[in-house]
Amino acid sequence: MAMIVNGEKIEDSAIKQEAERLRPDYERVFSDQDPKEREAQLFDWSKQNVIERVLINQEAKKNGEKIPETEIESALAKTKEQYTDPEQLYKALGVKDDAGIKEQIEMQMRVEQTLSEVCKDLPDPPQADIQQYYEKNAEQFKTGESARVAHIVKYVNWQTDEDTAYNSIKEAHDELKNGASFEVVVDKHTDCADSGGDLGYVVKGQMVEEFEDVVFNLGVGDVSDIFRTRFGFHIAKAYDRKPAAVAELKEVKDQIVSALQEQMRSKAIDDFIDALKNKAKIEDV
Repeated sequence: MAMIVNGEKIEDSAIKQEAERLRPDYERVFSDQDPKEREAQLFDWSKQNVIERVLINQEAKKNGEKIPETEIESALAKTKEQYTDPEQLYKALGVKDDAGIKEQIEMQMRVEQTLSEVCKDLPDPPQADIQQYYEKNAEQFKTGESARVAHIVKYVNWQTDEDTAYNSIKEAHDELKNGASFEVVVDKHTDCADSGGDLGYVVKGQMVEEFEDVVFNLGVGDVSDIFRTRFGFHIAKAYDRKPAAVAELKEVKDQIVSALQEQMRSKAIDDFIDALKNKAKIEDV
């Protein structure tokens, strides 16, 4: 069923196209829903999406500032760089020529300009909201057990075979057993000498399992025996250990502020669209 939104006719095909765009994720999320109910809801959501898009476009056309031709031409050039065949580009965007692409680009820029205007005067999130978000989402800011580790490594690859790598790291291990300091031996023998082989704090779950099985069983100051991972042979030293903990508010404040600002932007745009709907004339035909 077609619609007329503020005098602009929207064909049924536009709603069907939106439904097909939403369908894969929609059916995955609502897989337990009755198929008939799911299809009816999908159609209704698609219809609302199309209405909202049309209303925003209409507002952008009416009140948005004119986009400089140079900006449109620049965006067109970047778009065309992605395709070797212009006809493929025209087909992908559903247009006949460059003029059709430029029209779409200008509309997108006008929409972005309009939504930016809607959100331009949003205040910074209050400290109370930041604190509340932090407390409600504490699990999100939890870091796993970590250890500050350095290692001597001899890679096994197309340049170095298994025996050569092992013999080389065994030489390093023998020096350690004879009293040489780890920090001296690492600079002398490792294939990864940056920062004295220091990997900094590694969080449990981020490294390969064979490496973690060793380093997270070392005490502070302990040096491991030779061990093998998929990369080669290692000797590791643990300098510090930290238990799993929730990051302090000051460490994640910027992240929280960004999340709250995004929530505020979304609400401002939703309110803006609701206002457009309330004053719009929408008819089914």
